[in-house]
Amino acid sequence: MASARPIRKLGLDLFLHTPGGDIAATESIVNYLHQMFGNDIRAIVPQIAMSAGTMTACSCKEILMARHSNLGPIDPHLRGMPAYGVKAEFKRACTEVSKDASLIPIWQSIISRYGPAFLSQCENAIEWSKDFVETQLEQVMFAGDSAAQQKSKKIVRKLTDYRGNKIHARHIHFDELKAMGLKVSLIEDDQKLQDLVLTVHHCYMHALMNTLVFKMIENQNGSAFMKVQATPLNPQPRA
Repeated sequence: MASARPIRKLGLDLFLHTPGGDIAATESIVNYLHQMFGNDIRAIVPQIAMSAGTMTACSCKEILMARHSNLGPIDPHLRGMPAYGVKAEFKRACTEVSKDASLIPIWQSIISRYGPAFLSQCENAIEWSKDFVETQLEQVMFAGDSAAQQKSKKIVRKLTDYRGNKIHARHIHFDELKAMGLKVSLIEDDQKLQDLVLTVHHCYMHALMNTLVFKMIENQNGSAFMKVQATPLNPQPRA
């Protein structure tokens, strides 16, 4: 939930470039950002923001992206397995076994891999991700909109559509996201903004992919802190 009295008044442009991550960490980061900036946060996606990155983008008042940029489905995964897939598979097993008991050994070998309480964990993860994104959309992106709840539910239904999206790695681009109802804008519509966004993105991508730097913190005054990977020639990395 956004803070009623944000500490910082100038707002935040949040660059997102991520394959995703843990929903608990995402919820904590989003909560902190709202405490600092309230609802005045724009997500900028120069290239890709999948899974938890999509959740974070949905926690902003607007999403700026390029034609080649994409978000992704937000169906949760546990132990590398899709939670929706586990639920669907368990339901299928119950249906098939009730019709043909000879299938019990086959399904038993599959279901036994899940372990105790795994199905419940999957159900909890599904509800958590849905509730989190719906709440963020209602309170931030569609704040003050009389149809906020309906719009939020429609978007989450699309982003969690396990059968429709086919796979968690599916890329969802601008036109489809706009059709869902998300507030998305193209950076190509403002050439100056596009140049600035891509310049920042390419600089950081070059530094993080082509050097030993794996973490960078830089302020508006040009002061920077960097963490560097350890190597035989650099056993004690420092800024």
